[in-house]
Amino acid sequence: MGGFEVRAVGPAERAAVDALHEREWGGPYVIAHDTRYDLRTLPTLVAVDGAGVVVGALAHRANADGLEVVSVVAAVPGGGVGTALLSAATATAAAAGLARVWLITTNDNLRALRFYQRRGMRLVRVDRGAVDRARLLKPEIPLVGEDGIPLHDEMVLELRIGAAGQPPDMSATPWISAVAPGDLLRVAG
Repeated sequence: MGGFEVRAVGPAERAAVDALHEREWGGPYVIAHDTRYDLRTLPTLVAVDGAGVVVGALAHRANADGLEVVSVVAAVPGGGVGTALLSAATATAAAAGLARVWLITTNDNLRALRFYQRRGMRLVRVDRGAVDRARLLKPEIPLVGEDGIPLHDEMVLELRIGAAGQPPDMSATPWISAVAPGDLLRVAG
């Protein structure tokens, strides 16, 4: 993948982000820890290539418990978009003085578990039956997920942010400053 930049979503990118969410989640709604989220209402970071095409998006929410990554989607996996978006979210959390970035993935999503752990996240909890409960709110969630694995549980992963709000030292991850509207992160391709 060529170069891209990460920034807060703007009105020009909203339709493309909605299309990514439609492709990945079947629409703007996701269920996590028994909560239904409308991704259109959450702060979102986007990765945009040199031609202005949205190649990824990360929706999040922050509170005293940390910055929760509610959704991360890359148009094409393996090009560094997810890593850059996660780095930007971590830097945003650090700038806000939050102690952690955390997220939920499902028990079948081995690719996501590998991705997040390779970027320093740790498994901190398993919520048995959470996906079974989520089906009550979103019946289209399949019974069997990736790799033919029955889909039942949510797995919580977190990345602790170091002292003084500094992201952890990870030489393979390009940490950046907080991303606010108008801010850019350029990633060479």
